Amino acid sequence: MVGMLQIITYLLGFYLIVKGLEILQIGLSSNRDDRTGVIMFGAVVFVLCMVMAIIFVTMQDKMELSLQ
Repeated sequence: MVGMLQIITYLLGFYLIVKGLEILQIGLSSNRDDRTGVIMFGAVVFVLCMVMAIIFVTMQDKMELSLQ
């Protein structure tokens, strides 16, 4: 059964993914002449947010399984 802490962790993972997409979207909508740096930064942040979301959810799932 999913506990309250797991639900909060899932919400954190979703928030990280949305925030990473938001930063990437800001880079893509930039009107600078040379925006490759901003797009690369947004892409790196998005990938890091995805990885951290997966790590947080996996850690929480392992903790929940160890308590059963």
